[in-house]
Amino acid sequence: MNPLPRAYNIRIVTAPHGEARMKLVLLGTTGYHANDRRQTACLMLPEVGVVFDAGSGFYRVSEYLQTDELAIFLSHVHLDHSQGLTYTFDLRAEAPQLGRVTAYLEPDKLAATKKHLLADLLFPVMPPLELHPLPSEFTLRDGGRLTHFPLRHPGGSVGFRVDWPGRSFAYVTDTTAHPDAAYVEKIRGVDLLVHECYFVEDCPEQAELTGHSCLNEVVKVAAKANVGRLVLVHINPLVKDDSEIDLTAAKKVFRNTEIGVDRMEIEF
Repeated sequence: MNPLPRAYNIRIVTAPHGEARMKLVLLGTTGYHANDRRQTACLMLPEVGVVFDAGSGFYRVSEYLQTDELAIFLSHVHLDHSQGLTYTFDLRAEAPQLGRVTAYLEPDKLAATKKHLLADLLFPVMPPLELHPLPSEFTLRDGGRLTHFPLRHPGGSVGFRVDWPGRSFAYVTDTTAHPDAAYVEKIRGVDLLVHECYFVEDCPEQAELTGHSCLNEVVKVAAKANVGRLVLVHINPLVKDDSEIDLTAAKKVFRNTEIGVDRMEIEF
């Protein structure tokens, strides 16, 4: 058995109206490649056994596991979001109580994963998990409704939204943020928005070229969508210290903005 992590015990906090609040754990908050402070993209809802993206931060999943099944939803399959699928051997070794592990991907991404990431010359043994096409809607074990929507990014990407009675959450990564982007309506009114922010300075040409977001545009999206809280992830790994990210101007556009860090636990 692998119980709750010794150093990172998860507790359920009760909201004032008596309902248990949901917890999101950031297991990887950078993009492109890991550095000494951050692993690549991975987020987890431990209470319901759901993971979003499987970057290098995926190796931490067993520390927070609370369920006997795991559902992994991939926004796309660039390596900083998918390489963790190959870590599931260790996941099962560390959590022998874990049963079914399923990864959900768009059909073309699923085919590419089988052909390339899991090619014999790259990874010769199929990891102990199932790969399935991403459904248009998915019901979580606690009744939450998970949906996805398209994002503009080289090769294609999707964002995710989960709605429960009384709370909601959206995850948007690998896209070029703009307040007039089509996805803004898909995230409208969520209590928590976790959004990529690879470029902490204004560099629209680079953002457009790479399909990533600038800080000044991300906060405009949060304000336009009227979300409750904005947490920035997929931070450029070349940022040596978060003090390099000046949120002064950003908070004038959207006050409730903060920088996500690895192992951050967010209650909403």
